[in-house]
Amino acid sequence: MDNSTEFVEWLKARLAQPLPAWEAHKIMAPPSRLPTPNYEEKKKQARLGSVLALIYPIDGVLHTVLMQRPEYDGTHSGQVSFPGGKVEEFDEDRIATALREAREEVRILPEDVTVLGQLSELYIPPSNFLVFPVVGYSEKRPDFIPDAREVVDIIELPLGEILKPENISTTSIVANKIFRFQSPTFIFNERIVWGATAMMLAELKYLLEEVASPLTPSPIERGNKIPYLFKILRLAWNAKHPL
Repeated sequence: MDNSTEFVEWLKARLAQPLPAWEAHKIMAPPSRLPTPNYEEKKKQARLGSVLALIYPIDGVLHTVLMQRPEYDGTHSGQVSFPGGKVEEFDEDRIATALREAREEVRILPEDVTVLGQLSELYIPPSNFLVFPVVGYSEKRPDFIPDAREVVDIIELPLGEILKPENISTTSIVANKIFRFQSPTFIFNERIVWGATAMMLAELKYLLEEVASPLTPSPIERGNKIPYLFKILRLAWNAKHPL
């Protein structure tokens, strides 16, 4: 069993357990995302959507893929996000939505994706969407082709980058070309990730930090007594300098 397979099996099992949800989301939440008295009621009236957080290897390093949306007259203009979109009537379920949208937007083939589970649902007040992040794994890097109407650029992100403190900052954000405010952000190679996508990444970060903890139970230990899952994460995080 190789490093990626061991990690993927751990992640699938972890996604089946209770997730941190708001405990993780709040770390990267913009001021407008703080729960209000009518928050739960608004969620019940929200439109439904799904996104795909795909994990895949490049030269032994686990990555995920984000995309930058074009500038347009709308709530999420120019933002960096996971591939995804709204649930359609013909979609069998939330997973089907995520897989369909990922194929349409960046040409991730559904037959190449093994679904591992889901992160916590996330309500997005500005667009009134309740989004379900689906986590999948592909044994090979997809042959990405961006949809010219919906995708400006594809961003392939090593998973370990979300663990690095230097990639987290507070940034002045301009929303809808009008509203300016300070928000927690991830910054990857000068790409700013904020809002719902940053909150989803924060929950994934929370789970990866569990793997990185020396206290994480693991059935296998190497001679240096570092838990195997910790070693796998470090290999995925920095393959040039493995433990």
